[in-house]
Amino acid sequence: MTARHTHLVFDSKIGGTKPVTVVDVGHKCPFCNRDELTGIIAADGPLLLIANKYPVLQETYQTVLIETEDCAGELSLYPKDHLYRLVRFGIRNWLDMIAGGEFTSVLFFKNHGPNSGGTICHPHMQIVGLRHIDYTANIPPDSLAGSVISSNGGVTLSIADKPLIGFVELNVRLNDLSQIDYMADYLQICSHYLLNHFNRYCNSYNIFFYNINGQITAKVMPRFVTSPIFVGYAIPQLSTRIPAVVADLKKLYGL
Repeated sequence: MTARHTHLVFDSKIGGTKPVTVVDVGHKCPFCNRDELTGIIAADGPLLLIANKYPVLQETYQTVLIETEDCAGELSLYPKDHLYRLVRFGIRNWLDMIAGGEFTSVLFFKNHGPNSGGTICHPHMQIVGLRHIDYTANIPPDSLAGSVISSNGGVTLSIADKPLIGFVELNVRLNDLSQIDYMADYLQICSHYLLNHFNRYCNSYNIFFYNINGQITAKVMPRFVTSPIFVGYAIPQLSTRIPAVVADLKKLYGL
């Protein structure tokens, strides 16, 4: 029996050459000068999917989805037409990479803010094909479910009762690809809430997309310094604020 691959290898030599504009705001943004971008895979107006110029993860295929021409843009503030176009474009290219059959699994995620694990502040997402690792083996199904906050067009927004990492994690479940725009609406609400109402110290979040057994779910989570209990022992924690977060979302966004 072949051993299951569980770890990615980070190429520190390549990593040391990457520009960092999250912390070094004076650094020239590599995504702003579109005339110099190479490796374009797909485009839809201002949206670009490009090969990652700094493929730090070995045995993967790394791509970057540039969300907008505006370096100061943010998903929580996009006009609806751009928001819908972006989420459709991202999911379509993610599913196309999965359908190609070249990879064991394909990651699709977004970093925003200095605590999110990203290095470039220009709004972008990443689609990463993993040649040997099946990420779905690490995701307990109950971490993608939870107490329902709202449902619209067959898309459900819930808050995790058994979060993957801990505290507050918002799950958006898509049951029909024709209803992607409703998913986009919920993703925008979640990101806006986290940046503006959740916690005065919250300036970062992640969105992680999952395709497990044909079910597409997106998880939106605020990012702070990760709890040492999770880092050292992999024990998630629940927040006593969960009922208040549910009440706030319903009140502030009419859910």
